[in-house]
Amino acid sequence: MSTRLPDALLLISFGGPEGPDDVMPFLQGVARGRGTPPERLAEVAEHYLRFGGISPINGQNRELLAAVEKDVTDHGLDLPVYWGNRNWHPFLSDTLRAMAGDGVRRAIGFVTSAYSSYSGCRRYREDIAAAQAAVGAHAPRVDKLRHYFNHPGFVEPMIRNTVDALAELGPRRAAGAHIAFVTHSIPTAMNDASGPEGGAYVGQHLETARLVAAGVAAKTGRSHSWKLVYCSRSGQPGQPWLEPDIADHLDSLPRRGATAAVMVPIGFVSDHMEVKYDLDHEAADHAARIGLPTVRAATVGADPRFVAMIRELVLERAGDPSVSERRALGALGPSHDVCPLGCCPNPSGPRPAAAGDD
Repeated sequence: MSTRLPDALLLISFGGPEGPDDVMPFLQGVARGRGTPPERLAEVAEHYLRFGGISPINGQNRELLAAVEKDVTDHGLDLPVYWGNRNWHPFLSDTLRAMAGDGVRRAIGFVTSAYSSYSGCRRYREDIAAAQAAVGAHAPRVDKLRHYFNHPGFVEPMIRNTVDALAELGPRRAAGAHIAFVTHSIPTAMNDASGPEGGAYVGQHLETARLVAAGVAAKTGRSHSWKLVYCSRSGQPGQPWLEPDIADHLDSLPRRGATAAVMVPIGFVSDHMEVKYDLDHEAADHAARIGLPTVRAATVGADPRFVAMIRELVLERAGDPSVSERRALGALGPSHDVCPLGCCPNPSGPRPAAAGDD
């Protein structure tokens, strides 16, 4: 297979407000059509306002963008890098319009969501398709890179970050520490049952948790109890969402004999609001009230191994001979390049066709 690099790489993320006046319009856009109660929007708005109405995610995406641009340049690749968001500036439609103006006809997309689910995959592809429709006939094609939840470039930094967090506890507390692997809760109906272990979202997270836990044991010589738990539940109060919540899980740990807990945000690639508020504020305060020492492991952010993974995935998709294998750790193997038709369905019903359907 010959190498055919795309015209550009598109970093695709969620977006977030960058000032107090942005907060409610941003949240209303995110919640549109989801039936989120107004009181829940007001509650989440307060989370952002505690930080001056500024989400950390855009600054972290700028850092990642700069790191990827430097990495591809350092490796001699002629690959312009763009950035577009689903829910706030720079919106995908604006970025695709700029790309079209620059002559980009075929791009590869990297989504800052490592796992399969409607909100973490198909919704992004639907929004790409909507942005292409808004731009018109000259909009570039965007092919999404595969899921990377089990790629060494994601897993290995999380192992290192977890080991570092355990060290913060000190030897005595670390010896009996429990590891709580945390991700964003989603409606149970969104946990695509065609995937492993009763659902792709849960199954992939469990695989990542196993890989990180095993890697930590290998580096420290000590195994720790662990569990996959959730944060940031929203939506209709009566709608079933994935559980247990991180706070409920922390409540259970002292009676199990845990001396401390490490919260490892494996569901997130950067320290954005769900990490800074839900874990660093709410969960940490709750743990302090029940007398349980906790630390929080860092996310991958712009770790050089993560940045190199993005370049590797681009070259892999392009058929470059420098990438001799589709790397993936564990039992699930590398994910598909092209999403099967109908995967990650919207639990609320069908939406327009998504970019990249097989």
